[in-house]
Amino acid sequence: MIVRFGIGTVEGVPTPRRVALSVALVAALITGLAFAGLPVFVHPQVDPLRRADAIVVLGGTAYARYDLGLRLAQEGYAPELLISRSTGQDDVMMDRYCDGGFAFRVSCFVPDPWTTQGEAREIRRRAQAGHWQHIIVVTYTPHVSRARYIVEKCFSGQITMVASPSDSGLLFWSWMYVRQSAGYVRAFLQRGC
Repeated sequence: MIVRFGIGTVEGVPTPRRVALSVALVAALITGLAFAGLPVFVHPQVDPLRRADAIVVLGGTAYARYDLGLRLAQEGYAPELLISRSTGQDDVMMDRYCDGGFAFRVSCFVPDPWTTQGEAREIRRRAQAGHWQHIIVVTYTPHVSRARYIVEKCFSGQITMVASPSDSGLLFWSWMYVRQSAGYVRAFLQRGC
C-alpha cells in the first residue's frame, strides 16, 4: 500500500469526490432509463376500440384484464373471446370466464410454451382457422408494447391493443422495468413466430 502524504489519498482507495461522481453517474443512468421506459411501459400506445373478429386476453394473475375482455365481448366488440389460462388449468378463478354461458363464443387455452410467445402462437393458429383479420388484444399496461411486438411476429392482421389497469408503486414499476426489458431482449433474439 502506498500512502501519499500531503495529498490525503491512499493508493487504490477512491476519494470522496470519485465516489460522489460514481453515484451521480449511476443516478443519472437510472433516471435516464426510467424516462426512456415511460412511453414503453407506463404510457404505452393503446388503440381506439373498434369491432374485431376476436378479443384475446393474454394471461396473468391480474384478473382485471379478464373482466375487461369479458366486458368488451358483452359490448359487442367481437363475436369470440379467446382467453389464455396462463395461470394453469387448475386455477378455479378462471372458471367464471371459461365455463361458458355467454351469448358469444368463449374458448380458453393453456399456452405452450407458457409465455407470451406461446400465446402468440395460439393466436396465429386460431386466426388461421377462423380467418381472423383483426383482433383486440387485452393485457396489463406494462406488457402492452412487448405483447404487441410479439403478437405482430405471429399475426399479420390488424391488432388493437387495450390496457387493463395495473398495480402501482415504486416496487411494482421497478420490477416491471426489469421484467419487461428482459422479455424484450428474449423476444428480439427469437427468430420468427
